[in-house]
Amino acid sequence: MKFLHTMVRVTDLEASLYFYCEQLGLVLSGRKDYERGRFTLVYLGAPDNPDVQLELTHNWDPEPYTMGRAFGHLAYEVEDIYALCDRLMKSGVVINRPPRDGHMAFVRSPDRVSIELLQRGPAKAPAEPWQSMPNVGEW
Repeated sequence: MKFLHTMVRVTDLEASLYFYCEQLGLVLSGRKDYERGRFTLVYLGAPDNPDVQLELTHNWDPEPYTMGRAFGHLAYEVEDIYALCDRLMKSGVVINRPPRDGHMAFVRSPDRVSIELLQRGPAKAPAEPWQSMPNVGEW
């Protein structure tokens, strides 16, 4: 058995691609528009782990999506949690749970999918401004 991907439905494909690729740093590995089915599938992978994919499904006809309690979050190991959180904040992403411990942070995608960011290797030493930042919203 081999794990292939996790699928997340998105309401605004361009906003989601900007978040996942430009802000978070994932890499586009495939895209297919299904004219008859009226949907688009986009596959993204992490630069260091491209075989584990995130599938974004965009249905062309709008419909509301709700987050079920069974789904928790997507998690990504990052090279430098402070640098990534700084870059995300500067590009307008809210850091819902700052990396006060130098190890873990949470943000949300445009569709409010919770994303956990984990420092690769040992935790970084606690540092400002992260150490004194409060949690914001849900994470």
